[in-house]
Amino acid sequence: MTLARTARLDVLFNGYVRMPHVAGTVSLVRDEGRVIVVDPGMVPDREALLGPLRALGVRPEDVTDVVLSHHHPDHTLSVALFPVVPVHDVQAIYEGDTWTDRSADGVHLTASVQLLETPGHTAEDITTLVGTPDDVVALTHLWWTEEGPEEDPYAPDREQLREQRERVLRQVTLVVPGHGTAFRPATSTPR
Repeated sequence: MTLARTARLDVLFNGYVRMPHVAGTVSLVRDEGRVIVVDPGMVPDREALLGPLRALGVRPEDVTDVVLSHHHPDHTLSVALFPVVPVHDVQAIYEGDTWTDRSADGVHLTASVQLLETPGHTAEDITTLVGTPDDVVALTHLWWTEEGPEEDPYAPDREQLREQRERVLRQVTLVVPGHGTAFRPATSTPR
């Protein structure tokens, strides 16, 4: 299925790593009546997420889905800000006390929002592809920031990380990394 180009993407919070301070990038995707928060993790305080949502006219109870790129706390810690909604990860959908096994690879949440299994930063990573009118965007932790790091210190398999980066770069025009601002891939983008 080809990715449609109807979604709206807003980055709610640009993450960073400035030890001991760590915050994950948090994004909002709206399409076909779905309101999807990707990686509601560590931020300085709740208002860092709730304020931008409010500014966009979105209340926490409006959120229909949460996607977790992986299970590190810096990408999951704020999931409880949202009412009981489907939470998607690499292996399942969790809703309330229901755990439904399914592979994320190729799952379409809408015609413009697709999940891909992209093991790299961890063995359980997923990337959310978002088709907007202007770009095909990867919300991913294959890169922490535009600069990489080239060699992710947490990657269990560096060759697999390289393969997944290449796979994603073949499909997108914009990357929203796990801990930084969006960037357009270039020849200098770590592979």
